[in-house]
Amino acid sequence: MRKYFGTDGIRRIANTELTPQLVYKVAKAGAYVLSKHTDHIPTILIGRDTRLSGTLIESAMVAGFLSYGANVKLLGVIPTPAVAYLTRKLNADASVVISASHNTYEFNGIKYFSNKGMKIPDSLEEEIEEVMDSGKIDELTAVSNKIGVSEYRTDLLDEYVYFFRKHFDDNIEKINKTDFVVGIDTANGATTVVAEKVFKALGIKYKIINNNPNGININENCGSTHLESLKEFVVKNKLSIGVAYDGDGDRCLAVDENGEEIDGDKIMAIISNYLKKKGKLSKNTIVATVMSNLGLNKYTRDKGLELIQTKVGDRYVLEEMLKQGYNLGGEQSGHVILLDYNPTGDGILTSLMLIQAILEENKKTSELCKIIKLYPQILINAKVNSNKKYDYEKDEEIKNAIEKLEKEFAGNGRVLIRPSGTEPLIRVMIEGEEQEYITKKAREIADLIETKLK
Repeated sequence: MRKYFGTDGIRRIANTELTPQLVYKVAKAGAYVLSKHTDHIPTILIGRDTRLSGTLIESAMVAGFLSYGANVKLLGVIPTPAVAYLTRKLNADASVVISASHNTYEFNGIKYFSNKGMKIPDSLEEEIEEVMDSGKIDELTAVSNKIGVSEYRTDLLDEYVYFFRKHFDDNIEKINKTDFVVGIDTANGATTVVAEKVFKALGIKYKIINNNPNGININENCGSTHLESLKEFVVKNKLSIGVAYDGDGDRCLAVDENGEEIDGDKIMAIISNYLKKKGKLSKNTIVATVMSNLGLNKYTRDKGLELIQTKVGDRYVLEEMLKQGYNLGGEQSGHVILLDYNPTGDGILTSLMLIQAILEENKKTSELCKIIKLYPQILINAKVNSNKKYDYEKDEEIKNAIEKLEKEFAGNGRVLIRPSGTEPLIRVMIEGEEQEYITKKAREIADLIETKLK
């Protein structure tokens, strides 16, 4: 069990749990682990989102890296996928994003990326933790002329804008329509510094909201986790589509012209259909997690596509994509990985692929969404004894209740039981054709789990 890192880096309350002292240690240990096989002075990039504690955490990270002897390029406020892209483009040894993604402003976090611009695997995170707690941290101290130096390189954001122009400019120019207008919600987060630049550069008409960060309004009733204001904005202004990013810009969800939500599963269906028609969907396969809707499974089957499912977490989706050579994968939450472009979820990239598909099909967004029918889904958390989280598989009564319900569904529903990685909870997720019925059944199974494993 890892002590500091969770499913998406380290994430805690800034300055009380994620203290400057802890960040300093994470930086030194990380610089050592990620660059120990290099024969040169390592260069590490640092990007952050707009939350108030960003510069505090950044300062502690810089101190840790320089103290180890690494050089640092400070990118300022910038989306996570831009950091991943620049890491590869500049041949940096590693990079760090300081962000708590979709969480509220009082949280902050640390995500490490390797020299290939990918989130580092569990094994490297475990190695960083070992170094942090081994006492070896004190030995990793540069002296005299070995101390690292830092420089501000906020100008590198323009390279990220050029990345989109390079891939989309020519095609968008051919298919763009004067009456096609996009609503953009940047969640008062990292995409506030770049979304407008990208849409302007590509000549796509847009109207933007939640684009004025003040350090504490990141994700506050906005962005991909709170679509209500975007839905209202799109309908009121008669827009063609609305796209919403999360705080660090690696997720995108959308709404159609009627204000109906387009989640990650629908986005992957639309993009996969678009890529398949062009002969660009690698091995005619989508990689998703076990939490993806049963509707995605049925969509792929009907379209003659393959669906590979991994455990929850975009890093596991990426691992499977790399292992087998797939180029499209993602999560219901809007993490969509388009591996031909970037090895991480990229909100702006996802939205542009979606917009391109809609424009080329020459249909309304709502029409294109009919390609997939999602099943009602309910998720209930059962509170259990932390030491008994994995015992549900051994309990005959719980097993029988799950098996009985699955037989009842006969392929038109499913039950997924998943222990939380960090809390004393077992997540009970059920899909089926009737919301009221699956809610009742999910409650029954959650109650049974709580009774048996308290």
